[in-house]
Amino acid sequence: MVDAPETAVVVAPRRARRQAILPVLRRMAAMPLRDPFAFAGLLIYALFVVVALGADQLAPIDPLEILFTKAGKVAANLGPSGEFPLGTTNLGRDIYAQLVHGTRSALAVGLSAAIIVATVGTVVGLVAGYFGGTTDAVLMRIADMALSLPFLPFVIVLTGFLGADTSIIVMAVALLLWPNSARVIRSQVLSLRERAYVEAARVTGASHTRILFIHIAPNILPLSFVYAAIAIGWAIITEASVNFLGFGDPTSVSWGMMLQDAFTSQALSRGQYAWFVPPGICIILVVVAGFFISRGYEEVFMPRLRGR
Repeated sequence: MVDAPETAVVVAPRRARRQAILPVLRRMAAMPLRDPFAFAGLLIYALFVVVALGADQLAPIDPLEILFTKAGKVAANLGPSGEFPLGTTNLGRDIYAQLVHGTRSALAVGLSAAIIVATVGTVVGLVAGYFGGTTDAVLMRIADMALSLPFLPFVIVLTGFLGADTSIIVMAVALLLWPNSARVIRSQVLSLRERAYVEAARVTGASHTRILFIHIAPNILPLSFVYAAIAIGWAIITEASVNFLGFGDPTSVSWGMMLQDAFTSQALSRGQYAWFVPPGICIILVVVAGFFISRGYEEVFMPRLRGR
């Protein structure tokens, strides 16, 4: 007679946790099929991933190699052709090869920043929302300070002092973007920590770490995923902006570097649109894809939006 209630207390939170998580995971998995925005966003990201993985096969020419014509002259400012689908730069480099290989740099920056932003934002939001009090106040004041910094000038200053390296750009983006996800996740945790299954876990003697990462974290992971998708676009557009302004790594091929080269060589005045329009479109698509995913997954967290 004594063991039965204890067993019920132990089993109840596990069952409640499964009942809370499984519907969210099902909605997340089914959302791309039911929402055109989420499907379009994921399709765009998948397309860029395929291009990045197959860049060597899609564009076997070295993007930084200076090409020559059959007459021995530098193949500079050539228009689109069968040999050069997007033409060549003023230095005789293949624009198509730069566009394809620039996808790798963009995704490397975007995915790295997204993982750091989602991880830091999730952990800070969990800790601040669960413990509250002084811990919450200190972490949120740090978040406020990070949010008060001007985004692009901060990244430029940091790369100017620490060097024009991709890892520096990723670090700068992560330092300024994590507060956005942390604050939203904190608000969710404030509600989740009062749920019955969390209280039942406390009664059974579960540690704070177990409650945070076993009982609460699975319920806010979908929200972390949404902010990670948004961070990909922010990181890529930041990297492109830094490179366009001339603060990036000159030895790496990126969409921002392509725009910077096109601008300094006055490609617009020569009507060489195939040089700067494709990388600009790629940057726009990546940013829009992040917005599409966040728009599509709003229904997971705000069911009242369904049907409106």
